[in-house]
Amino acid sequence: MSTPSDPLVSTAWLAEHLEAPDVRVVDASWHMPAAQREPYKEFLAAHIPGAVFFDIDDIADETTDLPHMIPTPVKFASRVKKLGLGDGSRIVVYDSTGILPAARAWWHFRAMGHEDVVVLDGGLPKWIAEGRPIEDGPAAPQERHFTPRYQADIYRSLDQMRAIVETGREQIIDARAAGRFEGKDPEPRAGLRGGHMPGARNIPLSSLIAPDGTMLSAEKLKTVFEGAGVDINRPVVSTCGSGITASVVALALARLGKPRSAVYDGSWTEWGGLADTPVVTGPAA
Repeated sequence: MSTPSDPLVSTAWLAEHLEAPDVRVVDASWHMPAAQREPYKEFLAAHIPGAVFFDIDDIADETTDLPHMIPTPVKFASRVKKLGLGDGSRIVVYDSTGILPAARAWWHFRAMGHEDVVVLDGGLPKWIAEGRPIEDGPAAPQERHFTPRYQADIYRSLDQMRAIVETGREQIIDARAAGRFEGKDPEPRAGLRGGHMPGARNIPLSSLIAPDGTMLSAEKLKTVFEGAGVDINRPVVSTCGSGITASVVALALARLGKPRSAVYDGSWTEWGGLADTPVVTGPAA
C-alpha cells in the first residue's frame, strides 16, 4: 500500500505478501452479458495462486429482479465463510478487467463491516503482464467464520435517493459514460430511460483510470473530482448502471481519504426503470 489508508495495493505488494498466513486473495471478475464471457470458467483456467472466486451474481439478494444487489448479512456471511474469508482475513480483491467488479466486492465487504479489504491495482491483466505466477483449477478453501456488521451509512436505497434528489443534502456522482448520462446513447439494459438524476455530476469510470489500467494517483483524482464540480469534503453518493462502476467512485474517494462515501445499490437499473422517478437529459447543470 502506498499509505496505511490506501484502499488499493500494488501487484508488487501482493507478490511480496502472497504467502502471508492472513492474506486471502479473491477473484471477483464479472462481465456484462453482451461480452459473452464466463468469468468462473476463466478463473478455472487462470487465477492468482490461492485465490477464490467471488460471484457477485450469486452473493446477492435473490428476492429482487435487480442485478447483484447486496444480500442480507446472513447470506453474505454464509457464502464468504465457505470461501475461507472470515474474521482476521486481509482480503485482496482483483478482477480480470483491471478495476471494476473488484471495487464492487470491496464495497460489499465494507458494507458488511469488514474493513481489512483492498483492491489489487491493475488487477489480473497487470499481474499477468508482469509475468507473475498463475494457477488453474478450482479453489479448495477451508471455511472460516465471518461476523457481519452491516454498515448502513455507505448504502443508499431508492427511497433515500428520492429524498437526496429532492433536498440536495448529498452530492450525486454518476459514473456512466457521458453519452448515457446525457441521454444521447442508449442504455445497455432494455426498458431504461436515458438521462440522469436531477443535480447529478458526471465522472465516467474512464476518467478515474490511468492508461495502464491502474487507478489515478490521489492528486490526479482530486483534480478529476474538482473538475466535475464535486466537493469531496461534502457527503457523496455514487451511482452508475447497476452499482458496479459506482463502487469504483467510492474506491477513488477512499483513496482521497473519504472512505465513508455511499453507493446507490439499485443505480440506474432501478431509477431509470421506474416511471415516477425524475430524470433530466443533457450535461450536468
